[in-house]
Amino acid sequence: MVKVAIKETAEIREYKKGTSFLNIAVDFQKYHKSQIVAVNVDNEIKELFHKLRRDCSIRFVDLSTQDGIKIYQRGIYFVAYVAAKRVLPTRTLSMLHSLGKGLYCEFENYEVTDEDIKRLKAEMKRIVDANVPFEKETLWKSEAIELFKDIGREDKVKLFKFRKKDTVNIYKCAGYCNYFYGHLVPSSGYLKLFDLVKVGPGFVIRHPDITSPDKLPEYIPQNKLAQIYSEYEQWGKILGVKTVGDLNEVISGGNIAELIRISEALHEKKIAYIADMIAARKKARLVLIAGPSSSGKTTFAKRLALQLKVNGYSPIGISLDDYFVDRSKTPRDENGNYDFESIYALDLDLFNEHMRALLEGDEIEQVKFDFKVGRRRYTGRKLRMKEDDVIIVEGIHGLNELLTQSIPKEMKFKIYVSALTQLNIDKDNRIPTTDTRIIRRIVRDSKFRGHTALDTIRMWPRVRKGEERNIFPFQEEADVMFNSALIYELGVLKLFAEPTIIQIDNSNPEYAEAKRLLRFLDYFLPITNLEDIPRLSIIREFIGGSAFKY
Repeated sequence: MVKVAIKETAEIREYKKGTSFLNIAVDFQKYHKSQIVAVNVDNEIKELFHKLRRDCSIRFVDLSTQDGIKIYQRGIYFVAYVAAKRVLPTRTLSMLHSLGKGLYCEFENYEVTDEDIKRLKAEMKRIVDANVPFEKETLWKSEAIELFKDIGREDKVKLFKFRKKDTVNIYKCAGYCNYFYGHLVPSSGYLKLFDLVKVGPGFVIRHPDITSPDKLPEYIPQNKLAQIYSEYEQWGKILGVKTVGDLNEVISGGNIAELIRISEALHEKKIAYIADMIAARKKARLVLIAGPSSSGKTTFAKRLALQLKVNGYSPIGISLDDYFVDRSKTPRDENGNYDFESIYALDLDLFNEHMRALLEGDEIEQVKFDFKVGRRRYTGRKLRMKEDDVIIVEGIHGLNELLTQSIPKEMKFKIYVSALTQLNIDKDNRIPTTDTRIIRRIVRDSKFRGHTALDTIRMWPRVRKGEERNIFPFQEEADVMFNSALIYELGVLKLFAEPTIIQIDNSNPEYAEAKRLLRFLDYFLPITNLEDIPRLSIIREFIGGSAFKY
């Protein structure tokens, strides 16, 4: 018998050695509001078909967690992959990126029709209703390469070519096999909640979300976000790099310096284009920059200021941090803690008064927030805009109309900045934008803020929660979007992130996430010659060596 500490009920139960977690989960589903899809064993995620081998502590993973949602996403995509093989057998399906709380997919060189969508959805439903098992099999790397070479999957052949591990786990469903980065549910019957929506040449697979684990969240079209993804897909074609395997071939071939130069040139061209857009809007004198954590907003703002100077403007930087209300007036969250990310943590009246005065040519006295005492003070420094001045404000609430409600719309220019990774692991495994951002944040926090990877991973769910509430709902308000991701950056960040992440052991609840990130970074060959990275690059904000002061 094996002793199992159950975290849901704070009890210890005994089970026969070799019992599967699938059988144990039946006893504890009633303690979960959403479906159990995996199990956390001693702070490590395991699939439900795994069996008890030793005394351990467990917590079941459901759809109220990011881990659970990722597992569901992989499973529903696998069902779509199998359905596509049956409905459109001559076409190649690719999962490209998230969009509108769903997964955006396309068939290569083919635009789906409404009839295709109808047939795909019907076939997916048949597979789900049949509750087909997802069978896991471990192959030697050479075997996996031959398998995928035989079915024409060069993207996976390239990926495994640079894999350090000798073995590869593949999954089978209804006679079709695939490789996935991460865990799956035991069978297709777990995946009853889904829908397909035609978007552009492809479609979005709708699925549950952490904010809506027991039903499909409302699908809200995100046309501007879709457009920026499309633009960066074209950049991938220019660079000749779409997957991690492509990137690793460039690195191993000694051609990474050229890839870096082209990537940075594309960034600079886009920033110059945005500056030209602002210059063309003669009345737009207030530039508002917003985006989620670790998107490189600060470096983007500094580079935009340079391009605005080229256009004859004199940019004035205003920090939203200086407009915090006094600590005693700061709103609190549901746990009673100060909610500094709430828009009401800012003195909206004073901010609007100052912006309106500046834009009308009046003088203001600048303010500075003293974080030690939790109060704002006036500095005595006066500020007045000249004819060729433009105000640049960077902060998480920049796109929210509440922030600048008294300023006429024609005087504002809003920019959304995020690291919308255009690189995928392969055609069936995307790189979530949050993975790029958390790795950036781990590196920056370790180098410049005295925080360990454990600290950063521990606070990341709170950061994500604030983004869902304060940033993402307003991203379509932007006049233009800028993708700060660089196609080569994970090969650079790997050097700095791995040594700090690897220090997290399984005594910490964050171990599961640390292990996942290390496994993810292991796909990338390192880029070691950092001198190839320009001093003005956005990635310098995180690794150091920037020409800008922060």
